[in-house]
Amino acid sequence: MKFVKAEWDDEMRGFDLDPSSYLAELPKMRDALPTGAWAHASDAEHYRMRSSRCVKDLELAEISVPTDKRGIGVIDFAANQWKHESGLRIRYSGVSHFSIDYDQSIDWMRADTVLLDEILPREGGCLHEIALTDASITVHCRDFEAVWGGTE
Repeated sequence: MKFVKAEWDDEMRGFDLDPSSYLAELPKMRDALPTGAWAHASDAEHYRMRSSRCVKDLELAEISVPTDKRGIGVIDFAANQWKHESGLRIRYSGVSHFSIDYDQSIDWMRADTVLLDEILPREGGCLHEIALTDASITVHCRDFEAVWGGTE
């Protein structure tokens, strides 16, 4: 990710997470981000770590990759039982790139959970990168819609 910090810290024996650089840059991206991407990125609760609408700690539940030229993809995240009231569904449109890169270095967790994400403008849409505890997801798309409770 370009601005969001989400990396393992050996000394701390945990993840060092800091979205502050991204949040400082985000207002400059208002006119460049598609409507749905902007709505998700600028949600006041998105990066408030203790909020039930913060993406941190959501559990990766299911991925539906685009299989035709419509480029529709969906990622479902389940609620963390100690933090979230509901899960989150992200429905991408116009997907031109979708990748998952696995690190496989943390073997003591049952599920991959979200550390943080970053949404940046790109020609024809946006780039959404999601850092997970043991992987990262990268999506290039025209736009997306993020709906809390959309997985129930």
